[in-house]
Amino acid sequence: MEELLGRKVPYAADAEQAILGAMLFDPSCVPDVVNSVRGSDFYLDANRDIFNTIYAMFSTGARIDPITVLDEMSARNCLKENSKQYILEMMEVTPTASNVLRYCAIVRDRALLRALGNAASEITDQVYQQGNRADQVLELAEKKLYGLRKQSATGGLVPMNDVLQETIGHITEAWKGGSKLPGIATGLTDIDECLQGLGVGDFVLIASRPGMGKTSIALNIAVNAARTSGKTVAIFSLEMSRQQLAMRMLASESHIDLYQLNQGRLSPDEWSRLMEAAGALSSMDIRMDDNPAMTVADMAAQCRRLDNLGLVLVDYLQLMQSSGSGNTWANESRTQAVSDISRMMKVSAKELGVPILCMSQLSRANETLSNKRPTLAALRESGSIEQDADAVIGLYREGYYDKECEDPNAAEAIVLKNRHGRTGTIYLRWIPEYTAYVNDDRRHEEDGY
Repeated sequence: MEELLGRKVPYAADAEQAILGAMLFDPSCVPDVVNSVRGSDFYLDANRDIFNTIYAMFSTGARIDPITVLDEMSARNCLKENSKQYILEMMEVTPTASNVLRYCAIVRDRALLRALGNAASEITDQVYQQGNRADQVLELAEKKLYGLRKQSATGGLVPMNDVLQETIGHITEAWKGGSKLPGIATGLTDIDECLQGLGVGDFVLIASRPGMGKTSIALNIAVNAARTSGKTVAIFSLEMSRQQLAMRMLASESHIDLYQLNQGRLSPDEWSRLMEAAGALSSMDIRMDDNPAMTVADMAAQCRRLDNLGLVLVDYLQLMQSSGSGNTWANESRTQAVSDISRMMKVSAKELGVPILCMSQLSRANETLSNKRPTLAALRESGSIEQDADAVIGLYREGYYDKECEDPNAAEAIVLKNRHGRTGTIYLRWIPEYTAYVNDDRRHEEDGY
């Protein structure tokens, strides 16, 4: 078809051959190559077969040279009659491996061009598909292009070789990091220890009754994530305005009473601390959107345009609309709407490759119990939230229900679900005048330990 249209499929046979020749000529370059290209980047079948064979041998620590590669190709049933001659010719035209990463860049570039062509064809097909809405096609186009920008396909079967390459790379990065958290740090020590930080592609839920402080702990986490990671933190607030969020962040950062801050009753020392806090927050890459009619598609579209995204915060889930068509819960089942949103949140977290931290309300049914600590059962009225979330944290303060209790500012972050490890109760301190949650001296109680 391409030939009939006078088009030539973009690929670089010489660069593909040069990469393979370099790997055979100097096996010491193999680690650099397998971290730069994937088997699917090779256009010619013969070259792809040889690369996948070398990668499989590299993964098992086997010796790599022309003889062993040919033997492995035979075992993998991809050896052709001319394979031996083809490999010898490649080595002859590749006298050095010094430029191998340059060849890798060329092959990646051609592979990306081919993927762009395929994506453009799919988008064009959708444009002319009867019944499709413009917003649906636009969402598809953005997903396709965002996936290509991240050098990863949006959907489709991925060869095990490529999956292993990505996984081994992840393990290597974790090993290099030593004691460093694999995820984004929340700044709350015991939560970080339990969850191992907020992981890539995780959908994490913080749930409580209104007024318990879930927005406050979310903002505390957002500021810490921006400060420690150096990455962009995107905050989508469907309840509070940007100014209200900024006021809370300033109170927490400056240690100035929020009420005084709102009244503007500040001493010279407090003004100095306020300016210092404002300077610190300004240096962080935190973006805010307070559109109350936000949808998951709107959120994802904005996040795709951020080059250094590290964390997405949504406050809160039940206020978000379920589709880009403008439908609200007046036109659909509340349970179904929240289920759809929950599922789209998890999908967006995986697509964006960052954690999404989402606030959620607990049902009133929890208030009728003698023990009012949050449970997963209180989420089930909201459909599939419990199923979709990688971690669920419920907030509880005895002082919320009984202001005369022994310690009204004692707080509990109850890890109700954790796909990556243990659950249990983590003790925190609530500082109401600064609207902040901080670490507590007590340790957490693990379930099953």
